[in-house]
Amino acid sequence: MVAQPVSPVVSDPYAGDPVFELHVGGKIEVTSSVHVTDAAELSKAYTPGVARVCTAIAEDPSLARRYTWRSNVVAVVTDGTAVLGLGDIGPTASLPVMEGKALLFKEFGGVDSVPIALDCTDVDEFVETVARMAPSFGGINLEDISAPRCFEIERRLKERLDIPVFHDDQHGTAVVVLAALQNALRVTGKSIAEIRVVISGAGAAGVACARILLQAGVGDLAVVDSKGVLHEDRADLNPVKLSLARDTNTGGLSGRLVDALDGADVFLGVSGGTVPEEAIARMAPDAMIFALANPNPEVHPDIAHRHAAVVATGRSDFPNQINNVLAFPGIFRGAFDANASRITEGMKLAAANALAGLITPGDLRPDYIIPSPFDPRVAPAVAAAVAAAAHTDNVARP
Repeated sequence: MVAQPVSPVVSDPYAGDPVFELHVGGKIEVTSSVHVTDAAELSKAYTPGVARVCTAIAEDPSLARRYTWRSNVVAVVTDGTAVLGLGDIGPTASLPVMEGKALLFKEFGGVDSVPIALDCTDVDEFVETVARMAPSFGGINLEDISAPRCFEIERRLKERLDIPVFHDDQHGTAVVVLAALQNALRVTGKSIAEIRVVISGAGAAGVACARILLQAGVGDLAVVDSKGVLHEDRADLNPVKLSLARDTNTGGLSGRLVDALDGADVFLGVSGGTVPEEAIARMAPDAMIFALANPNPEVHPDIAHRHAAVVATGRSDFPNQINNVLAFPGIFRGAFDANASRITEGMKLAAANALAGLITPGDLRPDYIIPSPFDPRVAPAVAAAVAAAAHTDNVARP
């Protein structure tokens, strides 16, 4: 007999790396909420007993909320086109992030979730696929979908489904930004109606932040993309940017980011890149700088502190981390507690107010304007505020 060649053992180049070791086998699993140890329990959990439950739900679909996992499970859905700062890396490579999102839902909000990476980028196909999966879930968390497609996908799913649909890259960021800004204003003694805000980035986060800040009372706000300040006279704006241009830039600004920052009270960076120090230096006294690009903020905190009274980033190794985990677990928890049919603007504002309110006047200081994700008060406070707002906005159900 001729000996067969032995395939060489391929070594793992990432073995020993603690980050990769944590991800071995994935970060989540499905576990049973009941135990089946004998025939009697099996007959209740599965056949024949389960048929009675199915029949009841067929006659009254609302019973699925009580008698299935649907009332506490979110689909975390992506197409992998805008993953973190990595860009379009595809659905398979996005899975570690989606698993991480599911982990955070459970750890911080007690909400179960399933990561789903779709191998399609066509808006029609994406919407149809998610809509057909929706009966299995109580909510849809859209994640890491490129703009402007993300706006259309969210809009169409919200119109089609009677469960909460929430694009966290937009609204989670916006909620936490507003909460942090409210407390930064208290530190600086400035009024939300009198400040001038400049947002760098007109993608998912930039648009949502602009919208919630306008709702909260910011009267003078300009948004800047890679080609300059958004204004109605620009011929290169897509419908989302054009709509935003019409609702912002009351000062009639034009030019680049460095021009818009002259005299501004707030810089909010959600785009990446680097802002030169000389531009930051021309901001108003007691400026507020939220440089949220990860891992490299648009303005390094050491530079920002030379010219600003309050500085925040998206990083955990600097004070005042603007982290979406402060928002989305509690928002979905509250929406589920109220059996809400959707997440309203009022629910988002309530979440921001609840977050800001966790920092008491005695504790408030320039390096502590937003609570830590590990503060055990966060998710319950956000959930309670969101549930109450759902009732106020008439989207809660029995």
